[in-house]
Amino acid sequence: MKYFYTWLLLAVGLLAQAQKTENVFLIMTDGLRWQEVFGGADSVLLKDKAFTRNEKRLSQAFWNDSSEKRRQLLFPFFWSTIASQGQLYGNRWLGNKVNLRNPYWFSYPGYNEVLSGYDDDKINSNDKKNNENITVLEYLNNQPSFKGKVAAYATWDCFPYIINQARSQVPVNAGRDTVSGNLTSKENLLNDILQTVPSLASDRQDFITYYLANEYIHKNQPRVFFLSFDETDEFAHEAKYDEYLYAANTVDRYIGRLWQFCQSHPQYKDKTTFIITTDHGRGDKNKKQWTSHGQAIPDSYQTWIAVLGPDTPPLGEIKTNSILFHNQIAKTLAKLLGQNFTNGKPIGDAIPTVFAGNR
Repeated sequence: MKYFYTWLLLAVGLLAQAQKTENVFLIMTDGLRWQEVFGGADSVLLKDKAFTRNEKRLSQAFWNDSSEKRRQLLFPFFWSTIASQGQLYGNRWLGNKVNLRNPYWFSYPGYNEVLSGYDDDKINSNDKKNNENITVLEYLNNQPSFKGKVAAYATWDCFPYIINQARSQVPVNAGRDTVSGNLTSKENLLNDILQTVPSLASDRQDFITYYLANEYIHKNQPRVFFLSFDETDEFAHEAKYDEYLYAANTVDRYIGRLWQFCQSHPQYKDKTTFIITTDHGRGDKNKKQWTSHGQAIPDSYQTWIAVLGPDTPPLGEIKTNSILFHNQIAKTLAKLLGQNFTNGKPIGDAIPTVFAGNR
C-alpha cells in the first residue's frame, strides 16, 4: 500500500511540474458584445446616424466586407495572437455559446458570478454593498504563496465592494481613487489628470485605469491581477456606436501591450495566463436594444471568453457546438495556479478545454 501512495504522490508532483502557469491576469471590459468580438463592426449600427456620427471615419477604421477582416481590424491582438496561440469561446453563429448563469444580466451580478463562481440571485442591483461571497481573488490572497501578490485595478467605482476590499484585504484601485506612497512620475501625472480632468462617460477614463495598472504591475509584479475597463458599456448606453468601437479597439491594444510586457519580463514570460471576458452582453434582435442589457433585453445573457497562456492548447476560435458559463471562470483561474477554489457555495467547474490533455 505504501508503494501505491508513493507513486500517487510522484504522479501528483509530476502533474504540478508539468503545469507552467504561475501568474494569472483576469481582464474584463464591461458590456462588450460577442457580435463585435466575432464579427467586427455591425453594418446596421455603423450606417445608422442615430448611433454613428461620422460613418466615413468609422468605416475607414473598421469596415470591410469580410466579417473575418472586420474583426481583425477591430481586435488585432485577439485575432492574431489569441487566435493563433490561445482560445476564443462564444461565436454563436458557429454554435459555440457562452452564457451567464445569473438571471439579471447586468454588472454587479455578472462580476460576482465571474469572480466568485456563484450566480447569487440575492445580488440584484448595482448598489455599493459589500459582497458576501468570497471571490477567487480573496481566496488566493489568503493562501500563503499568494498573500500580498493579488491586486485589482478597475474603472468602475463599485469594485471595492464587489471584491469586498475591507474583508479580503485585496488592494483595489477604482473610480476616483488616486494612488499613494512612493510614486513614479507617471503615477503623479495620472493622479493629477484623474483629479482635474473629469470623464464624461465612466467614473474615470479607461486609459487612467490601464496606465495606473501598468505602473503597479511594473513596481509590484503581482501573481494574480484583476483589470477591468468600463467605457465599452458607457458609450453603448449613450448610443455612441463609434465611441463604443473605438473603446473596444483600445482595450484590445491595452491587452496586447500588457501581453508583450509579460513576454519580456522574467517573472511573467511563458509563465502567465490571460483570461479575458465581459460581465454581460447586449441586445441584438432590435437595433435600438444594442444600447441596453438586463432581463428585459433579449440576448444580453450571451457573452464570450478568451484564454491565452502556456497551459492552454492553441485551439483558436472554438467551433464546436457546446456551451460554457461564467460561473466556471473562477475555478478555472485557480486551477491554472494549482489551487482548488472553494467558497462554501455551489460554484461552476473549471473549463476542461483550457488545460492541455482535455480537448
